[in-house]
Amino acid sequence: MEKLLPKIKSPQDLQGLTLVQLEQVASEMRETLCRLVSHRAAHFASNLGVVELTIALHTVFDMRKDRLIWDTGHQIYPHKLITGRYDQFDTIRTKGGLMGYPNPAESDYDLFMTGHAGCSVSTALGLKVGDELMPGQQGRHSVAVIGDGAFPSGIVYEALNNAGGMKTKLLVILNDNEMSICPRVGGLADYLDRLRTNPVYSGFKQELLKVLNRVPLLGDPVERFAAQTKEAVKAGLHGGMFFEELGMQYIGPIDGHNIRLLRKYLTMCQNVDVPVLLHVVTVKGKGFGPAVDDPVKFHTPAPFQQQQDVVVPIKKSTTKNYTDVASEAIGQAMRKNPRVTVMTAAMCQGNKLEPVREEFPDRFFDTGICESHAVAFAAGQAKAGLRPIVDIYSTFLQRSFDQIFQEVSLQNLPVTFMLDRAGLTGPDGPTHHGSFDLSYMRIFPNMAVLAPGDQTDLAAMVDFALQHDGPVSIRYPKTTVDQIEGQRAPIELGQAEVIRWGDDGYIVCCGSLLSDCLAAAQRLCNEGLDVGVINARFVKPLDTATILKAVRETGFVVTVEEGALMGGFGSAVLEAVNEAGESTEAIYRLGLPDAYVEHGERGELLADLGLEAEGIANACRQQAAHASLAVDNRVP
Repeated sequence: MEKLLPKIKSPQDLQGLTLVQLEQVASEMRETLCRLVSHRAAHFASNLGVVELTIALHTVFDMRKDRLIWDTGHQIYPHKLITGRYDQFDTIRTKGGLMGYPNPAESDYDLFMTGHAGCSVSTALGLKVGDELMPGQQGRHSVAVIGDGAFPSGIVYEALNNAGGMKTKLLVILNDNEMSICPRVGGLADYLDRLRTNPVYSGFKQELLKVLNRVPLLGDPVERFAAQTKEAVKAGLHGGMFFEELGMQYIGPIDGHNIRLLRKYLTMCQNVDVPVLLHVVTVKGKGFGPAVDDPVKFHTPAPFQQQQDVVVPIKKSTTKNYTDVASEAIGQAMRKNPRVTVMTAAMCQGNKLEPVREEFPDRFFDTGICESHAVAFAAGQAKAGLRPIVDIYSTFLQRSFDQIFQEVSLQNLPVTFMLDRAGLTGPDGPTHHGSFDLSYMRIFPNMAVLAPGDQTDLAAMVDFALQHDGPVSIRYPKTTVDQIEGQRAPIELGQAEVIRWGDDGYIVCCGSLLSDCLAAAQRLCNEGLDVGVINARFVKPLDTATILKAVRETGFVVTVEEGALMGGFGSAVLEAVNEAGESTEAIYRLGLPDAYVEHGERGELLADLGLEAEGIANACRQQAAHASLAVDNRVP
């Protein structure tokens, strides 16, 4: 059991500890992390890797006034443990408990809610410039910690270019563990590998450069030779020349698990008045052998117990989920059509595309955390005659909004977007909920927008999309699949599916809450209220004819979606009914409110929002009562 860690109520409590005691705190942090994942799925390997770095940062800097941004925020757990949240740590990723990402509402030590990668350098630079311009704020240090997996993001280089050009004092710590969630990819990964294995370390390089700088410049030819030799030696020895050309002072690589060494270099960086990139080498999963051996599996593992040298899952679901169905459908499509390709943005494991990658290595592309590039890359493939599938989480696809517009929709290219994790993602919380894709995809001309009601719909929609002559968006949630029984209608452009007819009202469902809608309809039927259910399937083009029939022939229509109400499916229904000249008074919309939904289990969140069977039934009861009242009050 921990002895020192429970006594750390703030980073100031670390200041009086010896190096040996700080190393003990590091060990106790890892014990705490291991205990957490024995009963709850949580980000694990990435947090094990930054324990010493976290301690070093909080003992060198005073983050009560200095600035610290973590990119991406899922490596925040050690930081939370020493910033006053140890006693609450067991609540992390539970409803009402600590968030699994930085959260300014929890602590003044958390500055931004960082759930997407790549923005830390920009925000840290903005904080530094802002502090220098604000009266009484000058002199604060600003630090961004960014992993090598996030480092290829385009916005990082926009920020480095800006910082280098401004020559603003800024510390960027590159946490290099050779991993994103999956193994990193691309030319930058190769470059960092060369830096990691460079035997010439920064201290020696700096001493040699001091000597070179003392070489006198004599005469014209000799002067040119000396200058050229000096630059050649610098280029040969200085592994970080790429960063220095951007205006950053490169230092490293250094051992990211040596607290003494980290503190020495961090103190040195405090005294450098230009932007610095400190290259820190860490091991993802450090301190837990199975996580070191397989950091992909242990990025966010299911709860487990360790029995001697064997990790035993506490519970393992064998139920298929929507991501499984999507991956299988993609693989099947690639077997049938050699023009089909698939790409993802560093989420091969999350999208369960490993089998596709192994079977079709020439047609699988992992772009790294570069969503904008992935979409434009797909547009180029489509223009060349391929049928690319862009498989990206809903919340991350937002990062490529302009490319969806300019490179795909405007050109009317046949790119298929598979939006995984659409709707509520549960414990990951507001940074990861796929709340907005219906709103931001349906506004684009040429775009067909689909939402499957069950696993049969999803597989059929992939087939439809790859035959459709234009861009298609298909959204699906992070949950187990449902299977609606009975004869099913084929997927046809702009056609909804009437699952059951009703005389009193209709529930029009957009997406995977269809089984809850059917359960609600059955409860209402048992109460004597005949409510039909329509599986919308298409958000765009909308099946206006079927929806107008429901509006005209029954007392009410309730729309249901696991997405933002503002601009979403229900809004599309209101627009269509209004455009047809019909009253929208009897239409009621259920969905996500105009607010960021906090973290919790998906079922808990759906119940809170009235999006489970009973909540949907209650909405129908209320609308039926209103409809009945309207009839009773109608003037003869």
